[in-house]
Amino acid sequence: MIVTTTADVMAELAALEDPKAREVNRRHGDDHGVNLGALRAIAKRLKTQQDLARDLWRTGDSAARLLAILICRPREFGRDELDAMLREARTPKVQDWLVSYVVKKSPYREELRLAWFADPDPAVASAGWALTTDRVARKADGLDLPGLLGVIEAEMKDAPDRLQWAMNHCLAQIGIEHAEHRDRAIGIGERLGVLKDYPTPPNCTSPYAPIWITEMVRRQG
Repeated sequence: MIVTTTADVMAELAALEDPKAREVNRRHGDDHGVNLGALRAIAKRLKTQQDLARDLWRTGDSAARLLAILICRPREFGRDELDAMLREARTPKVQDWLVSYVVKKSPYREELRLAWFADPDPAVASAGWALTTDRVARKADGLDLPGLLGVIEAEMKDAPDRLQWAMNHCLAQIGIEHAEHRDRAIGIGERLGVLKDYPTPPNCTSPYAPIWITEMVRRQG
């Protein structure tokens, strides 16, 4: 394992800063200019270093935080530590990676899912919805799927963008994974029209729930 200092890593990240990458990221709400492939290459070289990961996170720099996520030991973070990190992760990419690569591997994942799901901060609530979507797909026992659909139907259309996206993903996942709720999920998507006009590149599936559900079910068939 190559042990290095936080200052060394920050200098390497600064040298990788690309104005074009920063502009592309800015359009998606992120605030760094380091290519993600380059970040992953650094992480592969550094391997797992929990102390360095914590130090990199404390810098507040988004690229450093993404790297921290890649080299950390997810199960070594405490419940309150993860909650604080999520609330500090204000850019979409940092939040997405933190939830996907760290919180989902934590013994506190379900406790945090429940706490975040109903949080008044929409960015925090979106993380709760992301964890709920993961459970819909992986282990839905104990989830109130009709109740989730009711909340989505009542609240998704007027939700802030990031929370709306997370709720829409949950809607689609329910429709894809649970045939008994599929018609209702598609109907909710059609009535609300959320992301119906979202620009979708060729050969990609639209995030509009009725199209997303129908296409994924077709592929499974």
